[in-house]
Amino acid sequence: MSIDFDVVIDSPEHSIDMKSGLETLQGVSETTRYIAETVLTGNIVKKQFHTSKIRTILKQSFKGSYGHIYSLDIYDEKLEKKFRKIGQAIFSEIMTYFINESLYLETRELSEKAQNIIDTLGEKAEGLIKQLRVSSLENVHEISTKFGHDVKLRYRKSRVSQTTLAIFNKSTLQALQAEESSDIFDVRVSITRLNINTGNGRLLLKDTTETVAFGFGIEYKAVTLEAKKKFSENLNHNNGLNSEDWIYLKIEVKPIKLKDGKIVKYIVKGFYND
Repeated sequence: MSIDFDVVIDSPEHSIDMKSGLETLQGVSETTRYIAETVLTGNIVKKQFHTSKIRTILKQSFKGSYGHIYSLDIYDEKLEKKFRKIGQAIFSEIMTYFINESLYLETRELSEKAQNIIDTLGEKAEGLIKQLRVSSLENVHEISTKFGHDVKLRYRKSRVSQTTLAIFNKSTLQALQAEESSDIFDVRVSITRLNINTGNGRLLLKDTTETVAFGFGIEYKAVTLEAKKKFSENLNHNNGLNSEDWIYLKIEVKPIKLKDGKIVKYIVKGFYND
């Protein structure tokens, strides 16, 4: 069985540099396969082979901005059955989640089914995100780096219905170059999202409007029960309330920053009972 996607490279000439274009297509292929293999097998694959039971197949190109259709094909009855249970729409939702997490971007609230699948991966979800950052997503950005073209990844439900899963450009490339700062400081935050299996989520600093990713920097099982309760209780309390009724946590953090100084993630180092 297979699921169709396409890659659209926003080139006004409807043509692209061959070397950079091929590296971008390779990166898209790797990204798709890494996510599929982790979700379906529960293992994070470091190397991909042509004999794999989960492969991507390059198909035809189409008119307009340079683009190619490709498919994710599964050659294993057990894995195929698992994929059918997940469904194409849910799988594409999961793809968007892992790509956005790798680029420190916020994802709209997931469906219950998609969230449950991600939750069952536990710490392997974070391992997959790290794998995407160090390999495939760098290749995806090759055409954006060299020629400034945006790259759009879409799920093709049909010839006339496509859903954009991710857009890659020079801005998203910066996220792959983010570095952990040596600074440690206190902030007051509201927890807006929390994965109870990994400890990753998003928070909102007091008197700001844009959420930022956060994590604990260690395996979640090593985080104290007291800390886990504090974060989950804050999320539960503030959920559905007007912001003026929110309770804020005071936490100690170390930021991960882009080269321009923008903070894209906070590593939680401690919290206060005040």
